[in-house]
Order: sequence, then C-alpha cells, then structure tokens
Amino acid sequence: MLQTILAISGKPGLYKLISRATNSLIVETLDETHRRIPAFGTDRITSLADIAMFTETEDVPLSKVLNNLKTLEEGKVASIDYKKASGDELREYFGKVLPDFDRERVHNSDIKKLIQWYNILVNAGITEFEQEEEAEKAEEAE
Repeated sequence: MLQTILAISGKPGLYKLISRATNSLIVETLDETHRRIPAFGTDRITSLADIAMFTETEDVPLSKVLNNLKTLEEGKVASIDYKKASGDELREYFGKVLPDFDRERVHNSDIKKLIQWYNILVNAGITEFEQEEEAEKAEEAE
C-alpha cells in the first residue's frame, strides 16, 4: 500500500498515485479535498515504501515504524501535538515508537514529519502499513 503513497518535496502532505501521464504522474491529495494535480519529473517524488529510519544497528523501513506507531496509539491519531512539542518531548515520544533510533542522525524535523504523515494516513483511512511482500513472507513462515 505504501508503494502508491508519495511524498513530493516542496509540497505539504501526502499524495496517492492515480495514474501516469506522458511526462508526469497524476496524484491525489490525501486530505479532505482529494484534489488531483500533476507531479512532474522535476519534482522530487519519493514513495513511502522507499523510506527508512536510522537506528543504531540497521535502517528500519518506514512501514515498520508506522506499524509501531499504530500499535502505540491503538490505531488512532498521534496523542502528541507535533507542532507544539519541544525537541525533548518529540525524542521521548519517538523513543517509545523506535527505542534504538539513531539520536544523532534522526532530527526533530524527521520525527515531526513522521507523526504528521501518520496522522494524514490514519485520517485518510489507510492503516495497513505493512508491505505486501512482508505480509506474504509472514504467511509463508507460519
């Protein structure tokens, strides 16, 4: 699911991939407006499935971090107000989500963006963060 959810550098929020045009992508905002706009090759477009968070040992895929956050918040929006929280409050909160995150390479702005994205996804009704391949591997292991 996260493969079709996109972050576009310089544009707020998250976008869902709708279709591909000749030299652009057609994306839809995940907010209440559901506005469709083109995203061009000059825009820095990143799929959420391609993002990972730094930890002390290895990078953790964003899907796992979002699942941890969903477990902590019991599927509801984040209990912390990322706009008003201090840096120490953000780091303490994120320590509950990902205890071994790299405190030097993960900035407060990264934590704010993660919480913002989580809230956008939950408000849009997207709560299945695990990638399809991971789900299939888990089923095969059982």
